[in-house]
Amino acid sequence: MGRPIVEALARRPLFFEPVPPSARSTPARLEQQFAATSALLEGVDRVDVIDVPELVDENHDGRPYYRSGNVRTFAVRLAKAVGAEPVVNKVVAHLASPEATRSWAEETVARGVRSFVLVGGSSRYIPYPGPAVPEANRLCRPAVEGAGGVLGNIAIPQRTGEAHRMLAKTRAGARFFTTQIAFDSVAPSRLLHDYDLLCRQAGLSPAAVLVSVAPLADEADVQFVRWLGADVPEATERAILNGDETGAARRSVAHALALWTEVRRALAAGSVEVPVGVNVEQLSQRHLGSAGEMLRAFAGAIDADD
Repeated sequence: MGRPIVEALARRPLFFEPVPPSARSTPARLEQQFAATSALLEGVDRVDVIDVPELVDENHDGRPYYRSGNVRTFAVRLAKAVGAEPVVNKVVAHLASPEATRSWAEETVARGVRSFVLVGGSSRYIPYPGPAVPEANRLCRPAVEGAGGVLGNIAIPQRTGEAHRMLAKTRAGARFFTTQIAFDSVAPSRLLHDYDLLCRQAGLSPAAVLVSVAPLADEADVQFVRWLGADVPEATERAILNGDETGAARRSVAHALALWTEVRRALAAGSVEVPVGVNVEQLSQRHLGSAGEMLRAFAGAIDADD
């Protein structure tokens, strides 16, 4: 199905980010989730990476509560079943020390996952025990590169100064970024332009950037993604939901494809050389079908020239 991740990142990579198993899943429920997800993916012949997130809630002190189960095992098994590369997300802020960070990286590689997306804590005001993301990149880089993998980080297009953060993370070893879910092309296009300029000035090859998209089904989804920090313009919300939830998935797909086209045209107009791709996210278990619809649409469209 997919290409080796290093090769994929150079030419329009396509990631799929499924919902991870719950920490409370029974063995039977886990098998049901695996079977449904793998069956969906077997029908798509253009997915490079299965990127499984770690779901963590924090209390007021920043202490973690893990809602996801064993993401590494799920990622390896799912990626192997469909012939793609497994990637896992890790919130490094909650790791106890630099040595714990190195150990986690080495253990993860030993379990068959050679590429990671390293994520920071949710608040800048909490003194987390773990390293900041650039330092975590440096700590994990030997294990990852020794296994032939790559490091990824998160990019938030609407956050002030994000291009400078991306530059620092690139210097520390990031080879790709997945963005926060995008519903408008302006912020991602502007970020890619600014990041490209900073990399040119620094004489640094830019990392690949995957624009994240996800289907919406109803008002609850809109509120959820806004709670996650995504910017959903009211006009976009109206256009996708349109008072008719039965057609929301189809309209979400059309909107995401149009957004992708707009981003690529903006990059071409500005001669931006950052490699770009798409990360299709599944918001919840009930969105598996609509996420599959979006993934199939991008599998057929991502290689087309505008």
